[in-house]
Amino acid sequence: MTDAVALAKLHGIDAVDRALGPEATVERFADGDLMAILAHQVEHDDAEPTLAGEAHSLQPGTSAWSGFGSP
Repeated sequence: MTDAVALAKLHGIDAVDRALGPEATVERFADGDLMAILAHQVEHDDAEPTLAGEAHSLQPGTSAWSGFGSP
C-alpha cells in the first residue's frame, strides 16, 4: 500500500485505483507489480480488450459426442 500512496501522488488517485483492481483480481502483489500494471494501462489506455469469439476458438466442438448413447 505504500507504493500505491506514492504512485497516487505521481499519477493521481484514479489511475492508481484503476490499476489496483486488476492487481487484486490476478493476485499480483510483488514488488513492482502495481507499477507495471499502471505503466501498461497508461500506454494502452484507449485499447479495447481482445476477446476470443466462437470463430477463433480452440475448442474442437461437440460433434464427436453426437452418436453417444445411440445403439
